[in-house]
Amino acid sequence: QVQLAESGGGLVQAGDSLRLSCAASGRTFSDYAMHWFRQAPGKEREFVAAISWRGGRTDYADSVKGRFTISRDNAKNTVYLQMNSLKPEDTAVYYCAAYRTYYSTRPADFGSWGQGTQVTVSS
Repeated sequence: QVQLAESGGGLVQAGDSLRLSCAASGRTFSDYAMHWFRQAPGKEREFVAAISWRGGRTDYADSVKGRFTISRDNAKNTVYLQMNSLKPEDTAVYYCAAYRTYYSTRPADFGSWGQGTQVTVSS
């Protein structure tokens, strides 16, 4: 299993930007396709973005396409989520997750999660 630790969340206003980071340890980072999910209060965890092992392919939920960018630095064992033009509906706890297969939008496919990082967007 790979251990994951998210950071970079905070309270921002609508239209602002944030960059989330997820540091991985425990296994070879480049063996995993990396994903971001989010969970708002009272809602199910939902897929946000995914990036392939070397970063050559990315995929996004329709709700964030054009605003969010996922990237990774395999030398630093870190995956990022650059979030621009944030909206109040982006408010959620954001989680990263590792998966050997590219890619999955189903939270049940992932065996371990970090503690998450809270993003709150005020209107």
